[in-house]
Amino acid sequence: MSGVYDLYAIRYAARAAKRQEHFIGGDPHDSPMPMDYFVWVAVDGERAIVVDTGFTEEVAARRKREFLRCPIDSLNLVGVDPAKVQDVVLTHLHYDHVGNFHKFPVAQFHLQEPEMHYATGRYMRFPKLAHSFEPDDVVGMVRLNFARRVRFYNGMKEIAPGITLHRIGGHSAGLQCVRVNTKRGPVVLASDVTHFYENMESGRPFTTAFHIGEMLEGFETLEELAPTHEHIIPGHDPEVMRRYPAPRPDLAGIVARLDVDPVGGPAPGPSHPPH
Repeated sequence: MSGVYDLYAIRYAARAAKRQEHFIGGDPHDSPMPMDYFVWVAVDGERAIVVDTGFTEEVAARRKREFLRCPIDSLNLVGVDPAKVQDVVLTHLHYDHVGNFHKFPVAQFHLQEPEMHYATGRYMRFPKLAHSFEPDDVVGMVRLNFARRVRFYNGMKEIAPGITLHRIGGHSAGLQCVRVNTKRGPVVLASDVTHFYENMESGRPFTTAFHIGEMLEGFETLEELAPTHEHIIPGHDPEVMRRYPAPRPDLAGIVARLDVDPVGGPAPGPSHPPH
């Protein structure tokens, strides 16, 4: 292993939405602002580290999401066999990030310990918070823990050369982002630390929240971890597929390469007051 990774985003689902759904405090505009759903994979030679596992077609139908393709089967598009993957990072346990875990028969799962406490603890009696979780997924993680297949962290952890995990919280109690070393420098997979570029750039967090203060601090942490805004990848922004090239023409709109420079223009800097 060189510790320098090829890095891919795989788009597996989408939903129609409006701007006011994506910002705490709403938005003065009523225009469409669709949301994409991704999983990510970092590849260094024979080793692949998957980040998040998406949701199933059944969950998509129940939650009225447009299911485009199985995110785990789609790993084969970039030469990754899920049956051989040994490491899966779960940025958090919300339904769109932890489904399909059963498709990784030999993997260890990497999770921040506060996330397991949160998903199995007292706050799940509140529908506003529990809505983001699928009980079967959470129970599945508990069972995998008893099978000694979950590794827990509290804070920053290097899980492989060139890959570090960073606990952020905010959107979910144990939300973590992933910093991946690539040939263009470290790229930060923000996951839901910032759903869209605009959440971070405007300093307005997404509407699903556990701790708003941690969400705001999370924007600062992303900026500290990444050399530029072009090295921060939001968790749900369709703009990612426009800014980054496909590995080959037939994968346009399905897979984006994040280890190369964006082609759709530079990411703007923050419009909120400086720290």
